[in-house]
Amino acid sequence: MAHKPVNINIKNKRAYFEFEILEKFVAGIQLVGTEIKSIRNSKASIVEAFCRFAKDELYVVNMNISEYDFGNINNHAARRDRKLLLNRKELEKLQKKIKESGLTIVPLKLFISEKGIAKLEIGLAKGKKLHDKRETLKQKDASRDMDRAMKF
Repeated sequence: MAHKPVNINIKNKRAYFEFEILEKFVAGIQLVGTEIKSIRNSKASIVEAFCRFAKDELYVVNMNISEYDFGNINNHAARRDRKLLLNRKELEKLQKKIKESGLTIVPLKLFISEKGIAKLEIGLAKGKKLHDKRETLKQKDASRDMDRAMKF
């Protein structure tokens, strides 16, 4: 049975505002039961989510995947820690950068790949200061004004 291409693209816009993204990675997510069905119905949120290491494994914490509407008693828990699947070299690189320079890992985008597999784009990020956030807002306003001027 072939999957019809579903364009699921759940973004974390707040991450780009609060953090300066230095490097991006695409990781698989270890899901259980009805979680993939809820993601395909766009019933997921990564706004409050963050990533952390437990031993040598990376987990996404506080990612909300709503319970599947047509699920039964075996439905999944909405906010559980989910293991991220990256290769060993990427995990070691991320762990090393976090320890040495105080960076953090934030989820940027949750999407379904061409093969029908749920993927999470994560970013190695550095927190922005208040003046950096103001600068981001100024740039956004300026580009919006330029787009308006170009329309006319």
